[in-house]
Amino acid sequence: MFADENNFGFSLLSDTDMTVGEAYQVRRSPDDERANYPLRIAYLIDPEGTIRKAYEVTDTGGFASEVLRDLESLQGRSQ
Repeated sequence: MFADENNFGFSLLSDTDMTVGEAYQVRRSPDDERANYPLRIAYLIDPEGTIRKAYEVTDTGGFASEVLRDLESLQGRSQ
């Protein structure tokens, strides 16, 4: 499998019927030229399953740093 071949430490989801995309509000409108592709939205979810922050990912290079800062802040370790 793709995840195993690439040594991912997590499971991957294939949302072929777009039900998860609907639930997380990442589905594009049907008239969008990229309607078959989800919006690039990421969520910071706490251990209890609560969405703490949503990100519209536009800067893939800086995105991880932003999430790590927010995670540290939520854990009370602000810099």
